Order: sequence, then C-alpha cells, then structure tokens
Amino acid sequence: MKRIIRLSLCAVLLTACYACGSGEGNKPVSGDDYYVCAYVWPSCHDDSLGRAHLWPQGDGEWEVIRQGNPRFPGHYQPKQPLWGYEHDDDPAVVEKWIDTALKYGVNTFVYDWYWFMDYPYLEGALNDGFLGARNNGKMNFYIMWANHRVVKNYWNYHLHGDDTSLLFDPRVTMDQFKTIVARVIRQYFKRKNYVKIDGCPVFGIFDMNQFVQSFGTIDEAARAMEYFRDEVRKAGFKGLHIQQNNGGGSFLADDFIAAQRERIAKLGINSHAFYNMGGFNPDYLTYGANAIEIRKQWEEAFDIPVFPTVSIGWDDTPRFPAKGEQDITRYHQTPRAFESFLEVAKRYADEHPQQPPFIMINAWNEWVEGSYLLPDRYFGFGYLEAVRHVFRQEN
Repeated sequence: MKRIIRLSLCAVLLTACYACGSGEGNKPVSGDDYYVCAYVWPSCHDDSLGRAHLWPQGDGEWEVIRQGNPRFPGHYQPKQPLWGYEHDDDPAVVEKWIDTALKYGVNTFVYDWYWFMDYPYLEGALNDGFLGARNNGKMNFYIMWANHRVVKNYWNYHLHGDDTSLLFDPRVTMDQFKTIVARVIRQYFKRKNYVKIDGCPVFGIFDMNQFVQSFGTIDEAARAMEYFRDEVRKAGFKGLHIQQNNGGGSFLADDFIAAQRERIAKLGINSHAFYNMGGFNPDYLTYGANAIEIRKQWEEAFDIPVFPTVSIGWDDTPRFPAKGEQDITRYHQTPRAFESFLEVAKRYADEHPQQPPFIMINAWNEWVEGSYLLPDRYFGFGYLEAVRHVFRQEN
C-alpha cells in the first residue's frame, strides 16, 4: 500500500510540474531518448577571483592537478590528459568537447556555477567556452549553483598550506539573490538548448542548507524561491524546475527524512540528482553497489524523482597532502565496471517512465577528483566508449 500511495503522490507532483509547460523541450536537442548529463567543473582557465586568491599563475586548477603525486606504488598521479592542459574557456577546445561528447552519447553538460564576493566565479568556461563554441546549439546544458563553503586551502594547499579560514562564503543577501536570478534568466534560461522540463528551466542547487541559511529561516528561503519562480514566469516561462544536486547522498536516518520532506514541500524542490555516487568505498564495485542502495532509499522516502548518478571514481589527492590509499577508488576501477553501472542507471530510467529520463555522470572533466570522461593517457577513450556502448548501441 505504501508503494501505491508513494507513486500516486509522485504523479501528482509531476503533474503539477508538467502543467507549468507545454511540453516543449522535453527531449534533448540532439534528438536522443535520454538526457545523458555530465557535470562540468569549470576551473581550468584564468579567472580574476581565481588568480587573486587561488591560482596566481593564470592557469586555473591545472596548477594543482599537475602537482598530483603518487601516494602508494601504482597510484596513477598526476593525471595525464590526452589532449594536454587545455583551457575550458577556449571555444575551440569546447567545440572539440561537444563533437566528442555527442559522438559517444553524452548530450547534456551541467555546468557548476558560482557566486562569491558579490561576483560570478569561473563563469568564463560557460560564457566564453561553451556559449562561444560555434556548435553549442547541438548540446543541451543547464547550470547547478555550486553554493558550498570554500576554505583557503581547499582548492590550493600549495598556496595556503594549513590555513582553513573561510575564503568564499556562499550565502547571499536577498539583493544579491535578485541579481543572480536576473542574470541566469537573461544569460541562460532563454537559450533554446537550455534544458527545460515541460517548459520549466531546470536550475540545480548543490547545498540547500546554505541556501536556507542565506535567508535565515526555511520560510524566508521559501519566499526567496517564490520570487525566483515569479521572475521566471514574468520572463515567459510556465514555471521553474528546482533540482537538488547535493553531494552523493547517504543512507538515511529518520530525522533527516523528516527534515528533507519539510524542505521539499516548502521550497518546492522538484527532483534529486546527486553530484557523486554515494557510499564511497576504495573498491569501485562496492562503491557503486552502495550508491544503488542509497538511491532506492531516497526513492522510497521522498515523493519526487531521483535521477541516477554514476561516478567514474574518486581521487582528490592533488588537493590534500594527507590523503592516501583508503581515500581513493583503487580497486576494480575500470571502464567496463563503469559501463555496468551505467546499464543499471539506464534500466532505472526505463523502469520509471513517469519521470524525465535523466542519467547523471560525474564528471566530464573533474581531473582533480579523478572522475572524468575526457580521454587521458592511461584509459584513452575507454570511459567514453563505455557511454557509447550503453547509449549508442545502434552504432
């Protein structure tokens, strides 16, 4: 009985969301049956805030990635991009990304988007790189507001050492939020290839805790969210699809479920799409199995769609000198194992026809975290081939 009630409630929520649009934009611009989404971490270019506070050489986070060092025999560090240390704000580079992604079955880029110190941060990768690419109209995209705290040594311990004082505070005032809302509607939502679910632009938010803290209470945060929706409707859309992209998810406790249900209801969250697979384990097969169990728990607990996420692995040792072999994915991490979890994710989408067919992949280019589809000198195009095997079977 619980299962029947849950699906009924989900159908009501989805109907409410779908009612806000005409259905336009429900399929990827590439004409595929699935949104195969890869997160884009836009750190590898010269950004003014980045140069001032993190990467003074003007090469973005390549400055840190190149300094990766092995922590045990056989540890693959530093990572070696097959195409070299290219800047992600170069339109020619992103044109190559788009052609490659579409060839292998990735049809959607989800750009991490930041707002710190009253300014956009790392936005050049999207504005100059992606939107400057001549072929960008072939590729779907949307943004995830990565509103998490950043301490000084998180993104460059080589520069800041043991200094863990706060560098970037993600909380915003209402005036700042109004500027953000106007900016994303104007620059992104109005583009034809911006992802919309039945006419509702999709807007991801990484840290809902920080969002609520910005406004003091969940009721005030709900008012801010309603302002966002009003502005989206004024811009000619039928509504707004809010996607929660927090971390990798975790096994659920009862108090968390209750708090999350209240947040979903009051903020009008429409879907979950985790940034990473949850349930990290050094064994990739255990890691992926844990993620599947976590996804089942979230599906049962909440009455909104959960979009499956498949990570390639985890190795953020270039950022942290103290991390070692138990902190990274080091066993059974292969393109074939990744492909097997993609197959499970695709089957999940097929078994949930009442929700949009989104498959999330971490990530397109998270070099510094060891999770990337782009070809390197060790795996070549192996991970892209895995995507092709699952989503381009006709080829």
